Amino acid sequence: MTNNMITFVGAGPGNPKLITVLGRECLEEADLVVYAGSLVNPVVLDYSSGEKIDSYGMTLNEITKVMADALKAGKKVVRLHSGDPSLYGSVIEQMEELKKYDIDVERIPGVSSVFATAAALNTQLTLNGVSDSLIITRPAGKTLDEDKIKELSRHNETMAIFLGTQKIEQIMEKVEYPKDTPVAVVFHASWDDQQVIKGTVEIIASKVKEAGIRRSAMIIIGGVVDPVNYRRSHLYGVAQEPL
Repeated sequence: MTNNMITFVGAGPGNPKLITVLGRECLEEADLVVYAGSLVNPVVLDYSSGEKIDSYGMTLNEITKVMADALKAGKKVVRLHSGDPSLYGSVIEQMEELKKYDIDVERIPGVSSVFATAAALNTQLTLNGVSDSLIITRPAGKTLDEDKIKELSRHNETMAIFLGTQKIEQIMEKVEYPKDTPVAVVFHASWDDQQVIKGTVEIIASKVKEAGIRRSAMIIIGGVVDPVNYRRSHLYGVAQEPL
């Protein structure tokens, strides 16, 4: 980290060991860590002996000013996001605000919760003969007027839905997958209290409601949740004669 640069770090999906080595080194060097509230496992914050500020409830201008003032005072500053900041991390708007202070940003990627979810399910998100594509999306809400979940579901590929647990009933009514399509909801993927709920488009909403899960969960829709009738990868096909 330089004196005119703030480092944005992906904290990973929750398990403190799933932060990258470089991300952990940045936390260890930081004098100030501005972190994304309860989305970041507090154990990850233990890697830093510097000041920690929870950005939950702060405005963009407030977050920017805190970081800019600390940098001006000669401190090393880390902005810590959950998962990987390139997915629903609002990093571009933060970077634009920091430009007003002539501050540069470097990015340290993190392990996304969508990949921790796949690991929790012991599956893969693309599978030969089942789904060749992964659709990442979210439902409409406070910061999104209209979503495209209905249209995207028509592709019948694997769909990963962030920030949708509170609206799972509406989501399952909206999607155009067959009603018996497998669905998994994984709460706190990779955390100590990880919980996996499986069902189908028809029944998953009631199972999630019964479990009392309303946030911090990933929704995966598609045949990869319960993989059957997939084709063997060409990587492990018939042995080829050596060249």
